[in-house]
Amino acid sequence: MLSTLLERCFELSKRGTTAGREFRGASATFLTMSYILLVNPSILKVAGVPEQSAVACTALAAAICSILMGLGANFPVALASGMGLNAVVAFQIAPQAGSWQTAMGLVFWDGVIVAFLVLCGLREAVLHAIPRDLRRAIGAGIGLFIAFIGAVNARFVIVPAGTLAALQQNPSAAMPPVTFGQLSQPETQVAVVGLLTTAFLLVRKVQGALVLGILAATMTAYLLGIGQWPASFEPPSFENLFQADLADALQLKLVPFLFAMLMVDFFDTLGTVTAIADQSGLADSDGRIPHLRRVLFIDAISASIGGLCSVSSVTSYIESASGIAEGARTGLHSVFVGLFFVAAILLAPLAVLVPPAATAPALIVVGFLMTLSVTRIEFSHLETGIPAFLTLIFLPLTYSIAHGIGIGFVTYTLIQLLCGKWREVHPLMYGTAAMFAAYFIF
Repeated sequence: MLSTLLERCFELSKRGTTAGREFRGASATFLTMSYILLVNPSILKVAGVPEQSAVACTALAAAICSILMGLGANFPVALASGMGLNAVVAFQIAPQAGSWQTAMGLVFWDGVIVAFLVLCGLREAVLHAIPRDLRRAIGAGIGLFIAFIGAVNARFVIVPAGTLAALQQNPSAAMPPVTFGQLSQPETQVAVVGLLTTAFLLVRKVQGALVLGILAATMTAYLLGIGQWPASFEPPSFENLFQADLADALQLKLVPFLFAMLMVDFFDTLGTVTAIADQSGLADSDGRIPHLRRVLFIDAISASIGGLCSVSSVTSYIESASGIAEGARTGLHSVFVGLFFVAAILLAPLAVLVPPAATAPALIVVGFLMTLSVTRIEFSHLETGIPAFLTLIFLPLTYSIAHGIGIGFVTYTLIQLLCGKWREVHPLMYGTAAMFAAYFIF
């Protein structure tokens, strides 16, 4: 009975998967994104958001939105509070708004506006207006981005101490932004064990390679003495729920911050959904994604849910690619991830058991798998090849999906105009490129 119900709801056979494979994929996704349970509250507390409640509310919002995505769109992407935007809320918007409650109100209105744009068909139309090679570059660029995040978490890549000291004296100095780490560091040793284990298991085609790699790295962390046990188990607190000040968020002085949030939310998700659909094989030959409008609408209202839960904007997570690499292909994956977050509401202190260095190898390997789409970009067609290349390199180097996409869009549009091929550019690309140009300048 249960198997029949799952088949009818999620089309498991049609997509070549099983409930077991979706569960295994969800385990990998949850392990690679569970860091948000610790990181998000630690960032938001700078703005005054009560930290203990922020842990439970972060888990609650991720659970609600991931389950909504699974049941409502049958798409294998999980959602949680977005990194980057949470820092903007804590360090920029909250001080300008006067309170974190007003900042969360602005997050709510951001989601409402993006949901309206989805219902109007604009968000979907923009995705379809993007040239295919640029879409492939976005997916591959995101792969490089998350591999870079993994390398930083593993301390394979570090910021040179000399650079920090020099920039404090002279902010305009030209210094190397990053350099190599040292294998003598225990975090790096943990990541090496995880990376080699994961790579070996993938080569041998062992199911659950990513999860097993994370577990091997976690055990190594405890052997090396850098594992952390939870200090205490306190009951979850939900005092932060519904504290967003929706009326005060409509101040005129906050409009520029709202526009910046809209740009990031709008295009981060387009990039993430494109990459996940491409990696999972759900996009058709024309790059069209099943139930795309539902996916985009649920992602939009998730931002508002994040505001109401006072955990910043909730968005689609590219770490879902870890689950795709394990074979997940349906929304059942997202439902399972949501259920893991439900459990995390009570077991949130256990999140510290898996250190960032242990999940770093999974991000690096998933990044490799995602960059495979770069082989299908026709770089010989320079009018799209050059913008695609710029998207590839600037997406990880700016540490921003939206900025990488924007640079590619603006470059593509300008090249087409200068070459007299303005008729070949979709009108929406002109509008989008103009918005990005304004965003970059102002």
